[in-house]
Amino acid sequence: MKKLLLIIFTLAGVITAQNGKITGRVIDKDTKEPLPGVNIIVIGSNKGAASDIEGYFEINNLEPGRYRIKASSIGYEPAIKSEVIVTNVRPADLLIELNQKVIEIESVTVSSGYFDADPYELNSAANFSYEEIRRAPGGFEDVIRALSVLPGIAQASPGRNDLVVRGGAPSENLYLVNGYPVQNINHFGSQGATGGPLSYVNLDFVRETNFSTGGFSVANGDKISSVLKIDLREGRSDRIGGKATISATQFGLDIEGPVSENSSFIVSARRSYLDFIFDAAGFNFVPEYYDALAKYDHKIDAQNSLSFLFIGAFDKVKYNNNNADDIYENSRILGSNQNQYLTGLSYRHIFGNGFYDISLSRNFFDNNASQRDTSLNPIFLNNSIEGENTLKFDAVYKLSGKSEINFGAEVKSVKFKTDIFFPPFETTYGDTLNVGSVNLNERYGKYAAYFQYSATMGMFLFSGGLRTDYYSFLNSGFYVSPRFSVSYMLDPSQIISLSAGVYYQSPSYIWLAGSEDNKNLKAIRANQLIAGYELKLREDTRLRAEAYYKFYSDYPVSKLRPYLILTNTGAGFSGSADNFSSFALEPLTSAGKGFARGVEVSVQKKSSDIPHYGILSITWNESYFKALDGVERPGKYDQKWIINLSGGYIFTPTFEGSLKFRFATGNPYTPFEPDGSQLVEKYNSVRFKPFHSLDLRFDKRWHFENFALITYLDIQNIYNNKSSNEIRWDDRKKEVDAQSSIGILPSIGISLEF
Repeated sequence: MKKLLLIIFTLAGVITAQNGKITGRVIDKDTKEPLPGVNIIVIGSNKGAASDIEGYFEINNLEPGRYRIKASSIGYEPAIKSEVIVTNVRPADLLIELNQKVIEIESVTVSSGYFDADPYELNSAANFSYEEIRRAPGGFEDVIRALSVLPGIAQASPGRNDLVVRGGAPSENLYLVNGYPVQNINHFGSQGATGGPLSYVNLDFVRETNFSTGGFSVANGDKISSVLKIDLREGRSDRIGGKATISATQFGLDIEGPVSENSSFIVSARRSYLDFIFDAAGFNFVPEYYDALAKYDHKIDAQNSLSFLFIGAFDKVKYNNNNADDIYENSRILGSNQNQYLTGLSYRHIFGNGFYDISLSRNFFDNNASQRDTSLNPIFLNNSIEGENTLKFDAVYKLSGKSEINFGAEVKSVKFKTDIFFPPFETTYGDTLNVGSVNLNERYGKYAAYFQYSATMGMFLFSGGLRTDYYSFLNSGFYVSPRFSVSYMLDPSQIISLSAGVYYQSPSYIWLAGSEDNKNLKAIRANQLIAGYELKLREDTRLRAEAYYKFYSDYPVSKLRPYLILTNTGAGFSGSADNFSSFALEPLTSAGKGFARGVEVSVQKKSSDIPHYGILSITWNESYFKALDGVERPGKYDQKWIINLSGGYIFTPTFEGSLKFRFATGNPYTPFEPDGSQLVEKYNSVRFKPFHSLDLRFDKRWHFENFALITYLDIQNIYNNKSSNEIRWDDRKKEVDAQSSIGILPSIGISLEF
């Protein structure tokens, strides 16, 4: 590594000042129609262009560096792209979506500026570009980890991507990649939930993300807490190129380029190298993973296009049982070999006043999990397959300049197969799980349809819709979800908003395996109410405040363990450490209730003529739930206060530094008694100490004649605070084993683009 860095700094003397360019396309955000004649300017220069009849533009003769681009057109709100990185080896390609002006105020300009937003979904939504995600300190260039700075997001455990959004369980989050639903986008994903240690979506091909922490529209269903939309870019159209990367946890290679004048491709493959390090260090538990991505886009003509996508992850673990200590430590771990993939084909047709998408996708999850005792006898064996085939239709039709309708339908065919061996197991609370063997081979159906109307009426923006869902595997399978939102513009810089709605989510497939009676479960229901206020302090800076209330009902609870509600499960690696609670292999009933409420305040500044950026968010929230015993207890992921500060300073167009500070009060846990047991009356009665950490990162870009380099130094938890938010019982030492977070963790990343 030292020699490599020496070579890089030596080559810095031959860095050239080659010219780069910015290419892109401008379209209407609602109808997806190309917008000709849009003025595109490079802010702070005299360079610019105008989009052609199909919305394309090109700006040449730019020095490598960082730029801001402004797009403006009569009848549309101007938009600014603030993180446009130009190199000499690859055009910076942009997709600019302009919002039609829906509110006209005489002699006053209403501008979305730096903050790309849907005028009909103002509440609880945030956008991140590729560059904003890539440079996030402590983020491992991971799509999910970058979201942790947003208000309302709690960290379930260090080193994992379990999203806990506004008090909800990790199973309550919806992922959409290019519009395709994904069960879980993490390596070593948790069955029945949505978390894992690291995302398998390659950030190099992410154009932007949109994350809604509540109040999302009827177009998205079967989840009740959040929606993360990940939009991937198309491959480059000028020539074949690529990128080789070695980062904190993995190395990989990307190749992309044109197939023809109207089509392009992307191919990437990555592999972890942690297994080499862990093996060399003599670790007892060694994870190994791969992932791959392939994407093909073809433009048939100006109105029609096709896109194909494949993303796959292949994970396995190895146990090094070299001595008694290794065997004991491995006996406490639920390991999992997994293969999962998403593949899909979509077709888009653009017509005069709108567009429609038709997609066919398959989501596949093969989970082979096991845990064995110190004699290597099985404690738990689980071989499960979950396959979802989805046919989806979505359409947008613009009725006028101030109103539109969205409608669509979805049919999902599900194959669920599981083979479980689970000998009698006594929990730390004294309950006996007497499961034995479970064998299921079932086919399920999920069906949905929605309709939404959105309009501007004076200074009001209104959106209302209705969604219906039917789950064939539940005896009570039909559900209706009304939702609406309204906002009022006090003046061009201030908006107040209100949204309310009903949200349903079907039980996880594995929850149906514990008993035939579990088909009597109902879909989980959450009624949400959100009030918001937004103030634009500057064109590049905004303040947001939101208050929310979520009322949960019909949550699955255990009949065997009357204190257990499944909203308290789903994070971490499960297994005997949590009494196998997340699998819920026992009789369940939909008797759980609870609520989550909170207030969030955030200030965000985008990079502009002032060369710094950042987000400060402060959240107060609480969540309480009742299981079958009717006792109201704090939720497992309840953190009263969460404070995040993330920001950076751009010293030069090629060098910047950033930091992330996070503080959170401790979440509840159940203490152990001196004999290693736990008492129901003390369930979630004690809290961990507050957690706080500081991450630092430095990024440097190098532009050479035929290639470019991105290098970074990322130091997580720089002052080495090893706070604990998990405990286990050590049966050999007869004492509590506090699982502390990872201490100081420096990492170096290098990417070579050619």
